[in-house]
Amino acid sequence: MATAQPTTDVLAEKHRSTLDQALATIRSRAYWSPYPEHPKAYGADGSLDAAAGLAAHQAVLNGRFDLDQPGTDGWTGGEVSPYGPELGVEYPHADVDVLLPAMRAGLPAWRDAGPETRALVCLEILARISARTHEFAHAVMHTSGQAFMMAFQAGGPHAQDRGLEAVAYAYEEQTRTPAGRAAWSKPQGKRDPLELSKEFTPVGRGVALVIGCNTFPTWNGYPGLFASLATGNAVLVKPHPRAVLPLALTVKVAREVLAESGFDPNLVALATERPGEGIAKTLAVRPEIRIIDYTGSTEFGDWLEANARQAQVYTEKAGVNTVLIDSTDDYKGMLSNLAFSLSLYSGQMCTTPQNLLIPRDGITTDQGPKSYDEVVADLAGAVGGLLGDDARANALLGALVNPDVKARLEAAAGLGEVALASREVANPDFPDAVVRTPVMVKLDGSKPDAEAAYLSECFGPVSFAVSVDSTADGLELLRRTIRDKGAMTVGAYTTSADTERAVEEICLEESAQLSLNLTGGVYVNQTAAFSDFHGSGGNPAANAALCDGAFVSNRFRVVEVRRQA
Repeated sequence: MATAQPTTDVLAEKHRSTLDQALATIRSRAYWSPYPEHPKAYGADGSLDAAAGLAAHQAVLNGRFDLDQPGTDGWTGGEVSPYGPELGVEYPHADVDVLLPAMRAGLPAWRDAGPETRALVCLEILARISARTHEFAHAVMHTSGQAFMMAFQAGGPHAQDRGLEAVAYAYEEQTRTPAGRAAWSKPQGKRDPLELSKEFTPVGRGVALVIGCNTFPTWNGYPGLFASLATGNAVLVKPHPRAVLPLALTVKVAREVLAESGFDPNLVALATERPGEGIAKTLAVRPEIRIIDYTGSTEFGDWLEANARQAQVYTEKAGVNTVLIDSTDDYKGMLSNLAFSLSLYSGQMCTTPQNLLIPRDGITTDQGPKSYDEVVADLAGAVGGLLGDDARANALLGALVNPDVKARLEAAAGLGEVALASREVANPDFPDAVVRTPVMVKLDGSKPDAEAAYLSECFGPVSFAVSVDSTADGLELLRRTIRDKGAMTVGAYTTSADTERAVEEICLEESAQLSLNLTGGVYVNQTAAFSDFHGSGGNPAANAALCDGAFVSNRFRVVEVRRQA
């Protein structure tokens, strides 16, 4: 700890006010972010502007990405951008029997540094990542298929916000118990009091494993990474094989900051896999792995929860996100809001609505009564209008992240009556990009054979307009969907106070995050760090929320040493 102290003073001067503001904001739930959303905000104070960020990204391509990690026994790669080009980057492949002991070696000094120093080091890592946001945006774009602006914002400042949020929660949870020594004295009447000196130390569990996802490698990866690091753990990052580069860049920055701050850089390391190797399963059950963060399929999430018994496992899996449409006093605004929500990033978000529950007798609106068929046709028209211009469509849709999404999209058209057909969109900058507009399919909610479709997650640009007998019937289907399949998001449109209360009660009882009557520039599939909770941890879609105290508090234990006074 003495080695790092001079650096800690410098980091406190740079970042303590940011940490304090983050702590205040998770209590107030107000809007705040220290990381600029607009690309033109970068280029000063050592940050990379657009041209420098692109150049930095291109400089990494078609070469070896050396991290100077122990145990490197070869090189592997093979990422291909959803926009077409091969990235050509080779990453170190690790012999984990060598790497994991090396990671554990740095834990005592990291533990002894204390919560504040760990938090400040994490904030320095985030600050350096922020300065390279333009570079990271290209890495996210060409591994996830997000359009550039979304990759810039969601993969950059929004991901950094989520990382900082996790650090703030970690610091708050660790400092609930007094730091240093506490005097304890118990009166004994006429006898001398019983006196002890007690010391309390937050101690991390050990090595944490972050299993990255293909679609949002930084946004979904940073909460677990920074929550574990800030609570005194080492972190092994295992990226999705199609989305290695953004997390490899992150690991490199983290290792540099740790070394400069007087700590072992092996506290953060990268574990890439050879084609077909499937190292996530092997790593997940190793005794050294004490924490796991995972975003991905329900099947593997369930396997982790059942088999990685030595670890504290945090999962975000699949759910069936539902919107109940009962009535609205802003029909045009509702259609516009839903059209954007269904289109953004080709529906490849765990928060995108899938099922639209609409009474078969129609709804009331400020434009008069609208039948089920009219609502569906008008929504299809809103999506078509939004994406009618190819330039706008490319900016909103991005590219399909992998062939499985394309296969689901094409199969969905055979599940029912197509209300909105998907079309191909040409991308002039990337001719090999696979860009498709959403498909919307009508399904009769009263027919059992339709349940197989609408009660399963169909990840991608697919939505189902499900006709229900009544709003009450829709409410019961909503409850059943959340309870049986889970949901990351729930939406509802109603002008009825009774219906609003009924939807709210279902979401409270089934533990689902609810958005009501969104008609403006906030969408059901977007959440703001420091204010919104991503997932609840209380239904089958996820066992944790990003981010709350529960997400960080079990990553460490408080160990007490008592001494006779």
